[in-house]
Amino acid sequence: MSDEFSNEFSNSRRAALKFAAATLTLLVTPLGIGVARAAASSILGVRVWPATDYTRVTLEYDHAIKYTQLLVKNPNRLVVDLEDVEFNSVLQSLPGKISETDPYIKLIRAGRNKPGVVRLVIELKSEIKPQVFTLAPVGEYGNRLVLDLYPLEPVDPLMALLETKPDTPPFDAPPKPAEPPHDEPKKPANVIGEERNPNRPPQNQKPGDKPVITRMVTIALDPGHGGEDPGAVGKGGNFEKNVTISIARRLKAKIDEEMNMRSILTRDGDFFVPLGQRVSKARRVQADLFVSIHADAFIKPTARGSSVFVLSDHGASSSAARWLAQKENAADLIGGVNLGVKDPYLARTLLDLSQTATASDSLKLGKDVLGELGRINDLHKGRVEEAAFAVLKAPDIPSILVETAFISNPEEEKRLVDEDYQDKMAEAILRGIKRYFAKNPPLSKSKLA
Repeated sequence: MSDEFSNEFSNSRRAALKFAAATLTLLVTPLGIGVARAAASSILGVRVWPATDYTRVTLEYDHAIKYTQLLVKNPNRLVVDLEDVEFNSVLQSLPGKISETDPYIKLIRAGRNKPGVVRLVIELKSEIKPQVFTLAPVGEYGNRLVLDLYPLEPVDPLMALLETKPDTPPFDAPPKPAEPPHDEPKKPANVIGEERNPNRPPQNQKPGDKPVITRMVTIALDPGHGGEDPGAVGKGGNFEKNVTISIARRLKAKIDEEMNMRSILTRDGDFFVPLGQRVSKARRVQADLFVSIHADAFIKPTARGSSVFVLSDHGASSSAARWLAQKENAADLIGGVNLGVKDPYLARTLLDLSQTATASDSLKLGKDVLGELGRINDLHKGRVEEAAFAVLKAPDIPSILVETAFISNPEEEKRLVDEDYQDKMAEAILRGIKRYFAKNPPLSKSKLA
């Protein structure tokens, strides 16, 4: 073969290979684009939970995503890049979910930064300490990416408490004794599942009961659930988290009207507070009592009545109590806790209650509150129940969990959202608290600094 023919053959072969490669590219490229699009994750929902404690932004998605974050100053911004994520209408709606009253977020911008990457730019009102983490699917939620924006200096519940009653006397100054609780004749509580004894005097009613409190007492009120965690949902669509905070706010107002009492809320809005932080807040203000407020739910809509629970270190008092404790303890999974952040202060305080007198005092408080609840509602059981509730684990604070009624019962759900009934419930809990202090006067306590 001549050199000229050989060169021509080589050139023709190279041209053919180039054409074949170009043809292959045309055939493969659309398929490649289709595969990339199929693998991209879709954002299914975006939610924003502003609060004084922190603001949370939650993005719910269908497939695993990769993300990077960058905190920028002057001006303060948090930049989050989401890889292999579609920029859809859900993400486009995110900027409109920011309220002008949000304590930490000025605005959010969302858009395509480059092919396959969506960028979120969160303009901040002040410097923050962000916590960005993912959550695995749980309950009705899918995968979630959580952006928690905390202030540099955490909100101090003690300062909020001191602002509640700035003119109150110090702890060691005895205020004027409070008026005795309402002592009109009571009918016996209608205890479901138990025979009533009409000759038995109403529970906790004793002659001469007077709540003589010789110093200012502090009561931590804990509205259950909140934010990402709605709690139980009634057939009428009412959320437990809304019922609990409404009753807690009413109870707080009544407690704060007492000359010798004041109270704090572990959450004062619709946001999630981990169970451990609820306990920590109560201990931070040296609370004398801890009252967690809930609205029960059960698999059968016929379940009804009010209940009071205390912590057990030797097993639950019933299978239903065990089931309820497991459900309530799952709030951290549903609400979303950053497991990468540990609270060493709290770890030192969650001790074994079997070596303290707190368990006994909790039971006394529970009995007094349960007796008063029986005046306004049926009781699910005629005794205080016990189970391993994580939110009741303060080692030095008598703690109870009040299930106000079954929100899963359509009839009780209607009562729970009724303002008059909520007020009666708050009044009954307060009467129980005052009866407890009448028989268990608080010991002296050092003045809070």
